[in-house]
Amino acid sequence: MPPKKTPAKRRAAGAAPASVTVRMYNVGFGDCFLLTFHYAKEKRHMLIDFGSTSAPKDQAKDYMKRVAADIKAQCGAKLHIVVATHRHRDHISGFATDGEGAGTIIAGLKPDYVIQPWTEDPNAKPDALTATVNVGAKGDPSAKQMTAHYLGSLEAMHRVAAGVGEWAKQNAARVDSSAANQLSFLGEDNLKNLSAVKYLIAMGRAGKPFYVNAGMKLNGLLPGVKITVMGPPTLKQSDKIRTERSNDPSEFWQFRNFWAAQHDAVARAVSDRPVPLFPRNVSAARGPNVRWFIRAARKIQASQMLELVRQLDDVMNNTSVILLLEIGSKKLLFPGDAQIENWAFALDNPEWTALLADVDLYKVGHHGSLNATPKTLWSRFKHKGEHGAKDRMETLCSTKGGKHGSVDAGTEVPRHLLVTELQKESDFTSTEDYKAADGLVREFMIRV
Repeated sequence: MPPKKTPAKRRAAGAAPASVTVRMYNVGFGDCFLLTFHYAKEKRHMLIDFGSTSAPKDQAKDYMKRVAADIKAQCGAKLHIVVATHRHRDHISGFATDGEGAGTIIAGLKPDYVIQPWTEDPNAKPDALTATVNVGAKGDPSAKQMTAHYLGSLEAMHRVAAGVGEWAKQNAARVDSSAANQLSFLGEDNLKNLSAVKYLIAMGRAGKPFYVNAGMKLNGLLPGVKITVMGPPTLKQSDKIRTERSNDPSEFWQFRNFWAAQHDAVARAVSDRPVPLFPRNVSAARGPNVRWFIRAARKIQASQMLELVRQLDDVMNNTSVILLLEIGSKKLLFPGDAQIENWAFALDNPEWTALLADVDLYKVGHHGSLNATPKTLWSRFKHKGEHGAKDRMETLCSTKGGKHGSVDAGTEVPRHLLVTELQKESDFTSTEDYKAADGLVREFMIRV
């Protein structure tokens, strides 16, 4: 039997990368990361997300097209893997092939593999009455029904988002400007992004699609790279969470009838405009008490709409793919926008928490929100430390302040308490630190 090759010998033979370059693009409020794996005789490239809902400061309007052009240049016109962590606009809008043409550039890179959450499987849509993801015992009809039920709720959520966005436009001048802005932002971010969704499906069919859930391993996609999927869980895997939090309206596994009912309510709010009996004799004059009542009623309605769309946003975030990449002795963690409900399954697994302990690079979840970097996760990281500490971990945050959440409510994104901790305990970089003169991207080298 021949002697086993050491990691150094495997790298020398070209079977594993010697280093990885991580490029974090400044797309404003969104995510776009390009990973380049350096082998002895070639480079391979993985793109994780490509979307934005708010432009970076001091950048021209065609910034997404320029990012796409840079990705093409860095890849030598060939992508090997595309990861779309979930279908929020700020993660996949760049894949759209309409508009400014950024998606058309990416389309020409013809990736070999496309990785998306199991909820995106086009063959599992409820109108097909099938579920290609096995979430229960073989032949168990309740498992298929449960899966289709949840996938149906995603479609209802998109209709809610569209209705909320329309209501916000109609009432922009009548409600608090902060609430109106957040309604528009969250409503747009939760739209279906139809062009991008269709392109990702087509791109997956041209190569090989993977619709993944917690526990899957994708170790054969890149030589010498272990890829563990830690989220999202399937409905069976998260059944404990679903049962324990069944009365929580912001729970991950919400059911279709809830969102369908919300869609009906929003649709009524948009369309309910009473027709006057004598339209030519309608007076616009109202007494002060009536004006106060109308303003108060609109404020309450705006608040209810905002709470609803925040719940929708949380649900969509919790379909995020969580990827742990192991290259030699180094570990890179990319959790998309996964929030606590998604993370709970992984953090209940002792084997996985041990695996996460020595992460070297962490892509900060959900642009630095308060519930996407659980304290349980953060406390596990062994490579935290003061400035100058050996093997201090890198933390990368793609974000833009003032677009999501509220400072007064302690929900602003990025959350300043989290940012302070990241700055103290890691080598922290935020896209908010990028200057116009520096361009749209920074590079981080990880040597294996």
